[in-house]
Order: sequence, then C-alpha cells, then structure tokens
Amino acid sequence: MAIIHQQCFFSWKDCEDLGDLERLQLVLDNMPDEKLMQTLETIRGYGRDDNPVRPVWNSLLAGIVFEHKSIEGLRRELQRNAQLRELCGFNPLLGSSAVPSSSSYSRFQEALLEQDVLVEEIFDSLVENLRNDLPDFGKEMAFDGKAISSAAKGRRKEKQGEEKSPDRRREDDANWGVKSYKGVGKDGTPWEKTKSWFGFRLHLIIDAQYELPIAFELAKASTGEQPVIRQMFDDLANEHPELVEGCEYAMGDKGYDSAATIKKLWEDHKIKPIIDIKNMWKDGEETRMLETLDIRNVTFDYKGTVFCHCPITGEIRNMAFGGFEKDRDTLRYHCPAKQYGLECKGTHRCPLFNKSMRIPLKEDTRIFTAVARSSYKWKKLYNKRSAVERVNSRIEVSFGFEKHYIRGLKKMKLRCGLALCVMLSMALGRIRQDQADLMRSLVKMA
Repeated sequence: MAIIHQQCFFSWKDCEDLGDLERLQLVLDNMPDEKLMQTLETIRGYGRDDNPVRPVWNSLLAGIVFEHKSIEGLRRELQRNAQLRELCGFNPLLGSSAVPSSSSYSRFQEALLEQDVLVEEIFDSLVENLRNDLPDFGKEMAFDGKAISSAAKGRRKEKQGEEKSPDRRREDDANWGVKSYKGVGKDGTPWEKTKSWFGFRLHLIIDAQYELPIAFELAKASTGEQPVIRQMFDDLANEHPELVEGCEYAMGDKGYDSAATIKKLWEDHKIKPIIDIKNMWKDGEETRMLETLDIRNVTFDYKGTVFCHCPITGEIRNMAFGGFEKDRDTLRYHCPAKQYGLECKGTHRCPLFNKSMRIPLKEDTRIFTAVARSSYKWKKLYNKRSAVERVNSRIEVSFGFEKHYIRGLKKMKLRCGLALCVMLSMALGRIRQDQADLMRSLVKMA
C-alpha cells in the first residue's frame, strides 16, 4: 500500500456503513507498491507537490476497483465523495479542491509509463505472495489470448511522402487481428465465424483452479499466439522457477496446437500439455499405421485413439490405455480382448494378444502427448481450460476493457498490468482475511 502520513480530523472509519470502500482498502493494504512510490517521489525531488504521488496512485487504483471508464469519471467521483478522497490520502482540509486536474493525471501516467518495469515487479511480487499463501497455486495452468480493441478506429494507409499527424491521439502501435472459429452443428452442418478487431492481444497464463493470472504479455493484434506463449513460459521459468516446477498441466485451445509448443511445455519444462488438436490430415484419411513399431494390425486416428484390427474378421476395437511411462516417454496400451474379456477369433495370428505395446511420443508429437488424448483424464483436464475464458470475461466487463479510451501499446500494457495487479491484490486480501470463497470477486464486499 502507498502509505499516507497525514493528520485526519475526520475519518471514514467513523461511518457505520463503509460500503464499497472496504474493497478499495483491501486492495491498498495488499499492494506491494512501496518501491514504486519511493522511486516516483525521488524523481519528483523538491519540486512542487500540489498533487502528492501516493494519493494520486491510490486514486488510480480506486478508478479500477470502482470500474470508472475514464479519468474524468474518476475525478467526478473524487470531487463528490469525501470518504473516497480521504481513503486515497488527499488532504481532507482542502475538500474537493484536493482532486488533481486532468492534466495532472496525464503527467502522472506519463511518469508511470517510464516505470513499467516496477509495475511488472509489483505483479510478480503478488504472484509470489499467492504462491506462498496457496501451496497448490500454479499446479494447473491455462493460457489464451484476448482481443482488446484500441480506442482509435483502424487507421487508413498513408500515402507515400505523407507526413504523420502530430495529434497525440493518433494510434501508431495497434493493427488488425483476425481469429476464426470453426465447428460442426448438431445437424452435422459445418460452420465458421471470423472475428476481426483493431488493437492489441492480451496473452494470459492463469491458475486454472483459482482463476487468477500468473503471467501476461500485450502485443499487437496480429502477433501470433504460439511464439508469445512459448516465450512466456520460458520467462516464467526464469522469474518463478518454483511455480513452473510445481506445474503439472497446462491447458490451451487448438489455436496453440503445434509440435513446437507441445515440446516446449513437456521437454523443456516437464509440464504436461493439454492442447486441443486440429485435423491436419488429408481429406478422407481416417487412420494411420504406426511407423516406429512393426505392427501391422494397429492404427490410430488424428485424436490419438489407438485401434486393434482383428487379423481374421477385420473387426476394429479400441485398445485399452495403460498409462504414461515417464521414464520411457511412451504411452502404454493393452490388448482389448485380454483387458475387457472379449472373444477374438484372430488371437492365434495377432502379435498383441495377451500383450501390451508402447507407443513413443516421438511417433507424432502433436497426437501422442504425456496425457493420452483418448483418455478420460485428458477430457477432464481440458474442461478446466474454460477458467481462462472466465478471467477474460472479468477483464473485459469488471475491469473496464469493454469500453475504454486507451490508445498506444505502452499505455494499454500499463492499464492491463494495473488491472491484473488489482485482481491479484484483491484475491490476496481475501485469502488473508479467510474469505477465499470471494477471492475472484471484484464487486462483492466481505
């Protein structure tokens, strides 16, 4: 918390109904921002201090907690709400005149942009505090990218030799992003939907159980998801090695389906990837034979289901999954006749009757993963991926990204970082007050 030292002649704590201020107090009490405050105060030095650093910072956090879409909306609330002004640390004797001007807030945000590394340190410190308070924090992670539109409209192409406009509201960092969704309806009819936006893409890694952010990165909308997420896991391993070492599973949708991403998670970080798969096979190709094993009557499909073909009748049965062998990097499968007590007429000609087989992951890195795609465990884990969609929804609705007035990559990244810091500090405060059931709520009071 940005600690304020001043004499108070009236305290909001004297009021019987604390209202929403409890939530802001919870955030301020658990925000590890002292290093940032001291740095900003040192930079200001001995100049004018009409708008002290700490109250202005606290009021910016209040704007996120109370879902103000703009600085002007926040200023109006501060001017009418004496309790809020005092909680933020503004001098109560000055009344509404203590509220900084719009230009003062603009200058303060410009100063914050120069200290983006310290804002990221606040985020990392909150993640580490949650890891200490929640022993299983980070055990199951999920990741996704979220479209965030710029406040500016998509810019037109400039003519050759045309000078850029000096307008500070101009958007030079954003670009167009496109994302397609495909599926098959209940009636078997294929469908496709395409979404395009002008702005940025927020890349998130979250804890799938607690639905809290662990790492984030903001990039232009056209930036591919896969290279960014691979780098994010590398950075996470450097900044929070114990968190990555304790992670068992990482879930992502089929937009992250690639051999490179799967190898990065499993081979580099020993995290079992749970990533949906695209059908990259030729039209009409339903199954393939194993290349690494000389077994003619075993095939598999693009989703990793392994089949046994009876040498006599040609009957096809699903082989029984026997688990993952970590020391060998193989998936083990059993003869279905033996495992399920089935009658098979080709037992005397089947090389697998009464036996097991091991399929190495290198057979096809995308299809054969450390958690077999055909197993119930894979499906159960993949369902937890929806946690990241709920976090994305809260970011959009509760944290003001549904409608905003932000332009520029640095400003957007700062705003995303502050919002995620508020989310984590709120959760940390709830946990420390034995209200873990409310850790994901920005709007509910204790």
